[in-house]
Amino acid sequence: KMAELVRDKKIVGISDLRDESNKDGIRVVIELKKDCFPKKILNQLFKYTQLQSTFNMNMIALVDSIQPHLLDLKQVLEQFIIHRKIVIRRRTEYELKMAKARAHILEGLKIALDNIDAVIDTIRKSDTKETALLSLMKKFKLTEEQGKAILEMKLQTLAGLERKKIEDELADKLALIIKLEGILSDDKKILKIMQTELTEIKEKYSDDRRTEIIPYAVDSISKKDTIPNEKMIVMLSRENYIKRLSPNSFRAQHRGGKGIVAGKTKEEDEIKLIKYASNHDELLYFTNKGRVFRLPVYEIPVASRIAKGQPVVNLLQLQENEHVTAILNTGEHFTGEYLITATKKGTIKKTPVEDFKNVRKSGLIAIKLRDNDSLEWVRETSKGDEIIIVTKNGKSIRFSEEEARPLGRASIGVRGIRVKTDDEVVEMDVIKDKASAQLLVIMENGLGKMTPIANYRVQSRGGSGVKTANITAKTGKVIGAKIMDQTTDADLVMVSKIGQIIRLNTKSIPSQGRATQGVYLMRMNAGDKVASISLIDIIKESEISATEEVNENQQELIEEEKNVEEKA
Repeated sequence: KMAELVRDKKIVGISDLRDESNKDGIRVVIELKKDCFPKKILNQLFKYTQLQSTFNMNMIALVDSIQPHLLDLKQVLEQFIIHRKIVIRRRTEYELKMAKARAHILEGLKIALDNIDAVIDTIRKSDTKETALLSLMKKFKLTEEQGKAILEMKLQTLAGLERKKIEDELADKLALIIKLEGILSDDKKILKIMQTELTEIKEKYSDDRRTEIIPYAVDSISKKDTIPNEKMIVMLSRENYIKRLSPNSFRAQHRGGKGIVAGKTKEEDEIKLIKYASNHDELLYFTNKGRVFRLPVYEIPVASRIAKGQPVVNLLQLQENEHVTAILNTGEHFTGEYLITATKKGTIKKTPVEDFKNVRKSGLIAIKLRDNDSLEWVRETSKGDEIIIVTKNGKSIRFSEEEARPLGRASIGVRGIRVKTDDEVVEMDVIKDKASAQLLVIMENGLGKMTPIANYRVQSRGGSGVKTANITAKTGKVIGAKIMDQTTDADLVMVSKIGQIIRLNTKSIPSQGRATQGVYLMRMNAGDKVASISLIDIIKESEISATEEVNENQQELIEEEKNVEEKA
């Protein structure tokens, strides 16, 4: 079976298979290719072969000893505990009954031994066995059982040692009666007995399993488990074509270069969004109509650097004229209490993160929009953070997140910045560390600069803001802005409208004042403009996929899963 999977390319990454089984046991050796992921191969073998099996059980039991019921695992265990408690209680009751009966006989024998001469005299004077029994019962106040036991007592019992044995046995029986009555009156003691007996059985009969029981079922090994959690770049075009690719596709370059081709786009299309995430991260996709969808990174088709990608409408249930405008990563580094959303006309809204926990496949409303407005930016925020909004004409406003009170998903929001008719918002970001934060501003002609956030005074929400860049014909309008920590080592990725891309280290960008033009970060071809920007962390080469074969195999697995789901 394994050989077939390798031959049919269902599993990619195995270089050799050997069966080394012998009389001592089964041994299968699987050698892997140099650049594959062992955990991914193991999960695929679990999924597609008998290396892992599941067994279904039809667990039917008589509940309350009345009628059969189909039970789940928890109910079966509960019924087993009830059954064991009944067994232990009945056994204890029987042992108590026998102990009391024996103690009763021993008490009669002790009375006889204490009055042995009178007992012998009574028996000798009786004509028959029946008369002797009645005489003993009457004279010594004995029961019929005690009287019969005395008549059946052998002469050897009269010896001193035998007398001591009877007294000791009586004492033991009386102690046992107290113990058994204590067990019957206390459920905790019954459970303790059950635990002790199970432990004894385990110690006596247990041996090593030949197979291993794993803590998850076969069905729970999904396509996510077969895909390595690599770092990826997600790219979205303005015409809503999406793809994911390795960060290794874009090598860091020097400031002022022209970059390389980022991908083939339709005529008049351009790269709009670039997001840095891991394959297993869950992304929230916000649309211009104020709706939100959820889709993991690994379900985005893998593509090469120059490929166009796939239409988002093939992945999300978008309406007519609806397109994705913002993507938020809710992966392991997501710690915000609220999501802050912003529109092109300067409206903002703060919504609790809990409101976005269960996003349906058909989407949810994220914000109610005014006419001719659209949702464009979404960020996570917490108490103590600050918000900064930047417009294309070089204005910006900084204010505390507490100025925006929490609102529900279906509400409109409040004004974040007042924009003129010829202006619009190009970025909204969150300031976490005010001491080391800087504002990166990029203009459409490839110029950019860093400015310490301390140069921007805190204002009240809803004002016109202050100047953040000197806009001229040389610089062009502001195309984007990002808050970044000056202590963080990160790369800036810039993509032009015709698909050129450059990746450069942010430490090469000079720090300047607010009302400045910046320096050239990317040389533009004639007629070209910067379309989008993104910041990505510096990552190790080991975290990046080394072969295209692995990425292609990931996509094959996803397509196969989709086909199976459609048939089901």
